[in-house]
Amino acid sequence: MLQGRDERVVVEYPLALAPMAGVSDRPFRQLCHEQGAGLVFNEMVSSKPGLRDTRKSELRRIHPDDPEPRAVQLLGNDPAELARAARQAYADGARIIDINLGCPAKKVCRKAAGSALMADPDTVARLLEATVNAVPCPVTLKMRTGPDADRRNAPEIAAIAEDAGIAMLSIHGRTREQKYRGEAEYDTIGRVVAERGIPVLANGDIDSVDRAREVLAATGAAGLMIGRAAFGRPWLFARLRAGLEGRPVPREPGPAAIMAFARTQFENIYSHYGNVMGVRIARKHWECYSSLLPFEEGMRKQFNRLETIDSQRRWLDEREAELADATT
Repeated sequence: MLQGRDERVVVEYPLALAPMAGVSDRPFRQLCHEQGAGLVFNEMVSSKPGLRDTRKSELRRIHPDDPEPRAVQLLGNDPAELARAARQAYADGARIIDINLGCPAKKVCRKAAGSALMADPDTVARLLEATVNAVPCPVTLKMRTGPDADRRNAPEIAAIAEDAGIAMLSIHGRTREQKYRGEAEYDTIGRVVAERGIPVLANGDIDSVDRAREVLAATGAAGLMIGRAAFGRPWLFARLRAGLEGRPVPREPGPAAIMAFARTQFENIYSHYGNVMGVRIARKHWECYSSLLPFEEGMRKQFNRLETIDSQRRWLDEREAELADATT
């Protein structure tokens, strides 16, 4: 249960898909939700008025058939713009608004947004207060452990967030400086959990049931957020959820099942993006899926040279037939 200013939202299970630009689009969110993710965040949307009306932002907006509860992540550094964007997202159907203090990308941090904001707690306080006061639904916050190893100030930001009325925190166990290098650390997350009274999701390097159990035990977190580990492995949510609920953990899928996951996602990609963008985006996801399949490197790269939906479908038909022959 997440409490907003005027509304409460029930999250079926505290296992979330992280908001990831270029990855957690609607086709991928739907697939991860079907596999057991209790909460799926859309890709981050800029609060800048000039960027909200682009084709890219339009494709990232919440849709009525998105999994419930619909959650939108916003990126920005201006309180008034963030508040306006939150009101628009709520009007579009979002019932959870998430604020991005976690993105380490240079193009984001150069504009004093994303994880760069963790070095400016006063601005963070104004952003959170403006957003919480703008919408009746719960507002959540995604962040890192701090700007760098010498300033792991997540506990300070978490206190500001709770005071502002933030309903839940998601913490990636790396600093901004680390980006995605090195190993995630969970001591800082555990400290935030111990000090705060709102739910905390732990994030970072959670790629197996054993690691999920270790992270929950180490942090005391209310749940987990999964990011890069789900690339090309949407079934990871089914495995994690079964293991955490004490049920038998499904086996890792074999080649035929992996192909079925890929093709389901690709058909949704084609429907969502159309021919030109759909073909390009399917290539990106094929790179993840194909690394788990018994194809030689040269054959895996053939897919990236295909330029139409029909040619991608035919090529995948051929690969599926080869996999079937190999098992008979």
